[in-house]
Amino acid sequence: MEQLTIGNLARHAHVNLETIRYYERLGLLPSPPRTQSGYRLFPDDAVRRLQFIRRAQQLGFALKEIRDLLGLRFRPGTRCADVRERAEAKIAEINEKIRSLQAMRKALVRLVGACSGRGPVSDCPILESLDREEHR
Repeated sequence: MEQLTIGNLARHAHVNLETIRYYERLGLLPSPPRTQSGYRLFPDDAVRRLQFIRRAQQLGFALKEIRDLLGLRFRPGTRCADVRERAEAKIAEINEKIRSLQAMRKALVRLVGACSGRGPVSDCPILESLDREEHR
């Protein structure tokens, strides 16, 4: 089994050194033992773990959720259904965000449609609407 210094790990996993340190502090990446000269040597599977974290982040999982996913792999009695349940919850969360973003878009389209883009800023219907919304 090959062991990697933090610099080599960062290069292989395409992450910043500080990212590795941060993930260690959060418990996403186990802290490796130190050599007598003080170097930390990570196992080569740390690259795979970092790539897992990044892929999970790209799918919208928060670091706390990723820590839970990583923990499921080693928790006795965990079933594939447990992982699926978390993925389905993430899908529901993403769907809610999409609905929220669509509502924001609809409101902005309405505001832009009410503004000709001409006249002084003091008469801007977009700013007037935002001012009214703020006082509701």
